Amino acid sequence: MIYQLENKNFHASDAGQGIDGKKDTIIFLHGSGLSHIVWSLAEQFFSNKNYNVLSIDLPGHGSSDGPCLKTIEDIADWLEKVFVKLKLEKVILVGHSQGCLEMLEYSHKYKKRIKKMVFIGGSYKMPVNKDLIDLALNADTDAVKLMMKWGYEGSKKFIGGNPVEKIIQSPSDIREILAVDLIACNNYANGSNAIKTIDCPTLLIFGALDKMVNLEVGKKFANLIKNSTTHIIEGCGHMIMIEKAFEMREKVLEFLQK
Repeated sequence: MIYQLENKNFHASDAGQGIDGKKDTIIFLHGSGLSHIVWSLAEQFFSNKNYNVLSIDLPGHGSSDGPCLKTIEDIADWLEKVFVKLKLEKVILVGHSQGCLEMLEYSHKYKKRIKKMVFIGGSYKMPVNKDLIDLALNADTDAVKLMMKWGYEGSKKFIGGNPVEKIIQSPSDIREILAVDLIACNNYANGSNAIKTIDCPTLLIFGALDKMVNLEVGKKFANLIKNSTTHIIEGCGHMIMIEKAFEMREKVLEFLQK
């Protein structure tokens, strides 16, 4: 669906079902340089389980008008405007990687709107390798290759090609979208404060072989969230919702139904 906010269009995939005010609404937040497409294996599943689903393309991403927002703080404020626009009184936030930082900042500012949260492959701070940022700023396609080298366990193959390479398709995408996101992640410094304010039911899912957010970092993050639940997926890297979509969504459903 295409919605309008402050004279700009933004896109949110809803599995073709719209928003039913009687159902809980799950908001899916994508990672750096990506779009709603990465949630395609989760959207229909949760829609069929009687949830509203909205996989949001952030400004400048996917089918949403640009430009990209340059800070995690700005993205959190934008999300609040979206939820007000869509008249969503309560939301369940599910974020991956950069999306986890956005959830943290959003919960710090607007936690009354949150019912539950699911962090996937994230932490409260996500420093980005300078070489990767430099490649992205120079619109170098090696930025995508490097991101994928760190992002997936081993050398996995995908039917029809790597989905991330299909989202980040051009040098301008690398410079104007991916680079902006990576810098936003690298510069976000409020996570250690934001994490202290979380008081809703929270699930954290990590890939045992994640090179971007390794298990040690993930466990430290989880230990800082009171009364949270952690699930570790074996044989999985950073792109959990693609690599191990079925296990991920079953664990999220189990958590939501408690």
